[in-house]
Amino acid sequence: MDPTADLRYVHGKPTVRGTIKTTPEDFIVEEILSFEPSGSGEHAFVQVEKWGENTDFIARQLARFTGTKSRDIGFAGLKDRHGRTRQWFSVQLPGQEDPDWSQWQGENFRVLSHTRNDRKLRRGAIKENRFTLTLRDLDQPAESLMERVEAIAAAGVPNYFGPQRFGRDGDNVERALDLIRNPSTRINPNLRGIFLSAARSEIFNQILSERVLEGIWNQSVAGDVYMFPDSKSHFEADAEDPDIKERIQRKTIHPSGPLVGEKPSVATEKAAEIEHRVLCRYSELHEGLKAERLESLRRPFRLVPDQLSAETWEDGALRLYFNLPAGTYATTVLRELITFEASQQPEV
Repeated sequence: MDPTADLRYVHGKPTVRGTIKTTPEDFIVEEILSFEPSGSGEHAFVQVEKWGENTDFIARQLARFTGTKSRDIGFAGLKDRHGRTRQWFSVQLPGQEDPDWSQWQGENFRVLSHTRNDRKLRRGAIKENRFTLTLRDLDQPAESLMERVEAIAAAGVPNYFGPQRFGRDGDNVERALDLIRNPSTRINPNLRGIFLSAARSEIFNQILSERVLEGIWNQSVAGDVYMFPDSKSHFEADAEDPDIKERIQRKTIHPSGPLVGEKPSVATEKAAEIEHRVLCRYSELHEGLKAERLESLRRPFRLVPDQLSAETWEDGALRLYFNLPAGTYATTVLRELITFEASQQPEV
């Protein structure tokens, strides 16, 4: 089951079907850190290329190779098993020289580069991810997609959470609801966080889908709260301010929606009315998330792929190149372009 299947489209539901991950080389992702490692310090930074393995597996292999504990390993984010991905890891080696990194490799991973830093690599320390995606088995000529690619590059897409946010079987929201109804349930804290995150992702998606339906997902309305594409901070401003409208048009700021938590949304007027309408439909989840005392956050409604381009191949495939901010989903871009099976979704 795909929990995002009924979310509304901006560019119209795609009429072209295809596949997105026939081979690992069809889904290439390179992680770009939000800082430059200093080149010195007790933390070794290693850039790893992997395929057919998830991030946790590589972290365990790194701990084993360096003779360290799992708590000494750091990484900035999870990367899909079913693709060829390049990401950074850190390992704390105080007073030690680097091991011979040429000796650390496996059937499904290799070291690309290494350096040093004075601090551990923390989760979320990603500026953006660079994607190179190949769409195959298209049931219409690849050239027929170029107009839609240009439309996506110009207008962006709704910044939905992708299906992988909701679990392999799409049931993470139901499992969050079970936790809320049975607060004494004992569960791994990491799993608990995953289920609760899925719940508020579902609420955000539904609020955004309402904005898409009304044609105001990328426009300012009274009471809106705005965000920059690459920042978690937000600010309030008059929706009729010409400067706000001009910045939205230039895509330097976006209207935003709530990731519900302990504190109420800061939106007011029409923006708050839309949020409230959806929250009433999800009242049990909403009250449960408030009781969990999660931090109330915001997320931009619009996602604009950076440097989006495409080229057609002689075999009928279409290759896409684009960058996305951390925390956003390539499949959210692809869902506006082609229809593909839920089983092809990344599993991070």
